[in-house]
Amino acid sequence: MDIEELTRGIAAGERRALARGITLVESGRADHRARATELLEALRPLGRQALRIGLSGTPGVGKSTFIEAFGLMLTGQGLRVAVLAVDPSSARSGGSILGDKTRMEHLSRDPKAFIRPSPSQTHLGGVARRTREVINLCEAADFDVILIETVGVGQSETVVSEMSDLFVLLLAPAGGDELQGVKRGIMEMADLILVNKADGDLKPLAMRTCADYAGALRLLRKRAQDPEGFPKALTVSALEEAGLEKAWEEMQALIDWRRENGHWAARRADQACFWFASEVREGLLARLTREPVKGAMAALSERVGKGEMTAAAAARELLDGYLSGRG
Repeated sequence: MDIEELTRGIAAGERRALARGITLVESGRADHRARATELLEALRPLGRQALRIGLSGTPGVGKSTFIEAFGLMLTGQGLRVAVLAVDPSSARSGGSILGDKTRMEHLSRDPKAFIRPSPSQTHLGGVARRTREVINLCEAADFDVILIETVGVGQSETVVSEMSDLFVLLLAPAGGDELQGVKRGIMEMADLILVNKADGDLKPLAMRTCADYAGALRLLRKRAQDPEGFPKALTVSALEEAGLEKAWEEMQALIDWRRENGHWAARRADQACFWFASEVREGLLARLTREPVKGAMAALSERVGKGEMTAAAAARELLDGYLSGRG
């Protein structure tokens, strides 16, 4: 794979080159990781930025239906939209279970849209291991909006807020004790709460649910990056395509305010530092699976199991002797 050729193709917005680039950055092979880093560095000077929207919600809330309707509305306005749909993974094969691309039939055929499903594998946080780098590739390919659909597995997926400019929480009415069931942590990170399925018999219930969340949001501590009235709750119907324009207007208003008041650039800088620290941690953990650290860890583990030394002493010996650079 020629990195220069791939760089030119992605910069020109070629879908095939983008797909090949994503395959490269998602690979776990050491030689592929080196080439992926080379590719990302080659694209960095372009300095292109898209609006990154993280979308979370419990399974069955209608995330894929919403993304298709919302994405078609955006492409109808002339915007190029990339959808990174992170599927739960099969424990046996490691592949995607839900197949989001097949469920967004109309959007997947839109020439202004690009959909890339990725299995989450064992990575916590509701997103795939290399989603952040895939976002960088989509930005380099000159997409205007990037929608990041998370697995929707719980509070751990709030890591998606560290790679998005807007964090949207999608909820459904008639969820029983839904207000108590949503984790406080994920609510505190949400910029916009959208109560989906506000149509038919569920519409009155959706309105009440939205009012409940609006009241709950007012009780949360005000964040520096929010103008007056945010975060807020709205009702939408992906099925009837109702409320989508209003939701998009609110997203744009929030982003415009953050740009004008310096929060956009500051947030992007904080996120870059967050992912630098994350890469360092991942690199250190990866060293535990390679020799000579792997063998030393096994030997020390055996001694701990026999009661010859404490876990704390064994950990200190491993860290001081091998991971400090002396081993």
